[in-house]
Amino acid sequence: MADRRFFVGGNWKMNGDFKSIDGIIAFINSGCDGSCCDKVDVVVAPPAPYITYVKEKINCGAQVAAQNCYKVAKGAFTGEISPEMIKDLGLNWVILGHSERRHVFGETDQLIADKTMHALEAGINVIFCIGEKLEEREAGKTKEVNFRQLEAIFGKNVDWSRIVIAYEPVWAIGTGVTASPEQAQEVHGWLREFLKEKVSEQVAASTRIIYGGSVTAENCRELGSQSDIDGFLVGGASLKPDFVQIIKARSCC
Repeated sequence: MADRRFFVGGNWKMNGDFKSIDGIIAFINSGCDGSCCDKVDVVVAPPAPYITYVKEKINCGAQVAAQNCYKVAKGAFTGEISPEMIKDLGLNWVILGHSERRHVFGETDQLIADKTMHALEAGINVIFCIGEKLEEREAGKTKEVNFRQLEAIFGKNVDWSRIVIAYEPVWAIGTGVTASPEQAQEVHGWLREFLKEKVSEQVAASTRIIYGGSVTAENCRELGSQSDIDGFLVGGASLKPDFVQIIKARSCC
């Protein structure tokens, strides 16, 4: 586990209204009282219309992220937001490469790499998501797919200190099926070795690699105890009080 600081992200996706968001903020603020959460980086990503509202209401040290951004600063790109706009709101994080962006909206490895590099250049930290589909795992292509998605940002003068890699097997997202701790650790270990081989030993040792895919209060501690799992990117469970237990998966063990 080296000295990598535990990281827990909450991706709210397209969920929430003022009433429900007030409830989420309440359990995060009350649950993250500093006794454990001062050891964990907590970043929540609300839908874009509520970003500033959440930023103003969160008072426990959690940070707020955008769920997406585009590859340029401004222009005729209806519906998009830029990293510069995210920065202007006082935020420091964005999620890029999520499987829903890849497979629902058709974003390519190259587009995600371009968006990642522009976000970093604009001073925004990136939660960089990768992961294989069920048919790819069953075909023995787990390494191939994840390495290809990650390799898209190699050789681009990446500041790795501002990237968190999120391994999210598509077959485990929102399905209730979770990779076993051993399955998740295996892929995280492969990714760390890949970074060591292709980038540097220092980057491999220091870059946080987090797991996403049906993480719950029941399985988070066993997953978090694995040597190469440095935290979680949580979907549905981040909308529930159980999210606090996930935040504390390692800090309170």
